[in-house]
Amino acid sequence: METAALKAKAAQIRMDLLRMIHGAKAGHTGGSLSNTDILTALYYRIMKIDPQRPKWEERDRFIASKGHSVESLWCILADLGFFPKEELKTFSQFGTRLIGHPNNKVPGIEMNTGALGHGLAISVGMALAAKREGKSYRVFCLMGDGEQAEGSVWEAAMAGAHYKLDNLIGIIDRNRLQISGSTEDVMGLEPLEEKWSAFGWQVVSIDGNDIDELVKTFEAVPAAVGKPTLVMANTVKGKGVSFAENVAKWHHHVPSDEQLELALGELSAVVERYQQKGQVRP
Repeated sequence: METAALKAKAAQIRMDLLRMIHGAKAGHTGGSLSNTDILTALYYRIMKIDPQRPKWEERDRFIASKGHSVESLWCILADLGFFPKEELKTFSQFGTRLIGHPNNKVPGIEMNTGALGHGLAISVGMALAAKREGKSYRVFCLMGDGEQAEGSVWEAAMAGAHYKLDNLIGIIDRNRLQISGSTEDVMGLEPLEEKWSAFGWQVVSIDGNDIDELVKTFEAVPAAVGKPTLVMANTVKGKGVSFAENVAKWHHHVPSDEQLELALGELSAVVERYQQKGQVRP
C-alpha cells in the first residue's frame, strides 16, 4: 500500500476496533488507538506474511508483548483474511477465540502474550533461531512503555545485543500513559533512549503516529549491522479520537453510544478526505 492508503486504512481499523470494543463492552481502547499506525505500517507494507499460509517458515514474526492492546491486531488480522471478519463480533464473549489478549489458537498469532515483560525474551529466541538456522525472517516486538519497568525486558535487551541480532526490531509504543497514570509518575523511565543505547541497541526515535515516518524507518531496518534496532515510537494515547487523546482513563474505557458516534464521525472524515483527493478508492 502507498502511504495515503495506509493512512486511510489506519482510520478504518480504528473504526473497527471501536465498534468491537463498544459491542463487547470491554477492551483496552487508548493503547489500541495509539498503536494502530504502527501495526498498519507493519502488516500492510513492511512484513513478509501470507494470510493463506500463516505458518509459512519464512514469514516475518510479530510479537505483541503489550498484549492487552490486542484490539487493533484482531481487526487487522481479520481485515487481511487470517480469520472471518464476522468473528470480530464475538470479541470478549464466552467461548470466543478473540479474547482480550493474543491467543495462538487464532491464525496469525505467534504466541499468547499478556503478562508484560515476556514478549521481548521470546522475540530474542526467535531471532536467534533464525540466525542459527540461516533463515531470512525478521522478528518485530511491540512493547508498551509502562512495560519497561519489568526487569525481564532488560535481561532480554542485553541478550539481543550480545548475540548481535540485527534481525530483531523492538518497538516501544511511547504514549507516556499507563493504567494508573503517567509513566513518569508511576515509575520514571527517562532517559529511556539512552538506556536502550547503553544496552547495545541502535535506537531510532520517531513519531509513531506518522505513517510516512514509520514506513521510512521500518524499510531501513536494521538501523545498524550487527545490532538489534529499537524504534522509540512516540505516540498519543487514544490517537484519532479527539476526546480520548492523552486521557489516562481511556486506557480501558468503553465508549458510550454517543461517544462511538462522535468517534466514528471523526474517523470517517479522515477516510473521506483521502477519497476526495483520489488517493484511496471509495
